[in-house]
Amino acid sequence: MKTENQPTFDHLKALYINCTLKPSGKLSHTEGLIQVSMNIMKAEKVQVDYLRLVDYNIAYGLLPDMKEDGAEKDDWPVIYEKVMDADILIIGTPIWLGEKSSIATLLIERLYGMSGKTNDKGQYIYYGKVGGTVITGNEDGIKHCAMGILYALQHLGYSIPPQADCGWIGEAGPGPSYMDEESGAKDNQFTNRNTTFMTYNLLHLASMLKKSDGLPSYGNSRKEWDDGTRWNFENPEYR
Repeated sequence: MKTENQPTFDHLKALYINCTLKPSGKLSHTEGLIQVSMNIMKAEKVQVDYLRLVDYNIAYGLLPDMKEDGAEKDDWPVIYEKVMDADILIIGTPIWLGEKSSIATLLIERLYGMSGKTNDKGQYIYYGKVGGTVITGNEDGIKHCAMGILYALQHLGYSIPPQADCGWIGEAGPGPSYMDEESGAKDNQFTNRNTTFMTYNLLHLASMLKKSDGLPSYGNSRKEWDDGTRWNFENPEYR
C-alpha cells in the first residue's frame, strides 16, 4: 500500500546484465538473486531489462565495434544501446577463485572502451547513470568482487549510492548454491536485507539524478576543459 509521500520510480529504466558463464536455459544461481532485486523494481513499476552476456558474441577489445578491427562478429553495439537506454546498470556475477567472472571482466572492458564519449553537456557518457552489483558463490569473495566492479563503474562515470552491492555465499568448500533449497539462501536475512536496501538505494539516486537532468557540468565537462576552462584549478607554485 502506497503512502502519500512514498516515492515513485515508474520514470526509471534498469538493466541487469548477468555475467554467469552459463548460457540461457541452464540454471544460474546469480540469476536467482538478481530476480529478487528485479521483482522489487518491477513492483515499483520500473521498466526492467535482463540479459546474460554469454548469450551474445562479444569480441575482445576497446573499439565501439570490433568488427572494424577484424572481428568476425561483435554484438557489443546491441548491448551498448541497452546500457545507454537504462538509468541503472546492475552487474551480476558468480565468484570464481575469489574473483568476478571472466564475462564480467569482458563487460567492464567494453564499457571502458566507450567511456571517452561525452554527453550533450560535454561530460563523460555514463555521467548521470547509477550502478550496482549482485554477487553469488561459495566461500568468500563478495566484498572483493564488489570492490572491483563498483570502482570500475564509478571510474567510468557511474554514480554509486550507499550500499550498492549485495550477495550470497555458501560455506567453504563444495556445497549447495543460492538456488538449491538445502542452502537456505532464500531465508538469509542478511542477504535479503542488503538486496532490498541496494535496490532502493539505486532507485533513489537514479530518481534524483533523472529529475535534476544528471550531474551539473560545472567543473567536470571534458568539452569545456578542452576549450580552456579551468574553473578554480591552478597549478601550485613551487619554491
